[in-house]
Amino acid sequence: MTSGLRDSYYIMKRDLIRMLRQKMPLIGAIVRPALWLFLLGTGLKFGFIALPLVGINWQQYIFPGIIAMNVLFSGVMSGASIVWDREFGFLKEITIAPIPRWSIILGKTLSGAIIAAFQGLIVLAVYPLLGISLGILQLLQTVLAVFFIALAVTAVGVMLAARIRSMEGFGAVNNFVVMPVFFLSGALHPLSNIPDWLKIMIYLNPFSYAVDLLRVIILGLDGNPAFDILTIALFTNAVFLAALYLFGQNKKYYL
Repeated sequence: MTSGLRDSYYIMKRDLIRMLRQKMPLIGAIVRPALWLFLLGTGLKFGFIALPLVGINWQQYIFPGIIAMNVLFSGVMSGASIVWDREFGFLKEITIAPIPRWSIILGKTLSGAIIAAFQGLIVLAVYPLLGISLGILQLLQTVLAVFFIALAVTAVGVMLAARIRSMEGFGAVNNFVVMPVFFLSGALHPLSNIPDWLKIMIYLNPFSYAVDLLRVIILGLDGNPAFDILTIALFTNAVFLAALYLFGQNKKYYL
């Protein structure tokens, strides 16, 4: 067990060092939420007469959703590192090494979660510009929640990478997984005036509970954070076990 955790640490450390040497993901982590928050958010703020929540404007309302969006994009796409390692032979080396398979998945998930959480916290840093006031306890809770959410979405990226063999194929994940999950999370609109069939899809979307958790912590809206945390935790465990199963099913996908 201890040896496996040490192996996970070195895999995580390698991915973090490689990410620190890349500048474009960091630029994207800043530009993408800025466009959504200040361009789209400004349009929503002036395009709608009022939000059915007292004392909150549209930019403030979608702010937790934009944080979650940055975590989602980065976390899922972190699985691309596995595809990259497969193409260049590094994955073959670690899969034939005498280390437990779960340590590979754990190391990849932790490194991706740290990177995704950092990109989410970049967005959090602009909260004073939106007129949002956060205390020390709220900030600490938000940081923990962001990392917790990052673990869940990164596990999804690792699971997808277990079967996707090319960088081109993984790029398609953005269109077929990430964007639908984001738009069906309620991040950009309240649920009060949408059709019942759409509400059902939102309630079935695990990412909706991530957005709701951040919204409760940051904006102090009514919600059930304990249920949100439980749902995310169960989803993370299920996805991690699925990734472990897929990585152990057929070695030809990894070698």
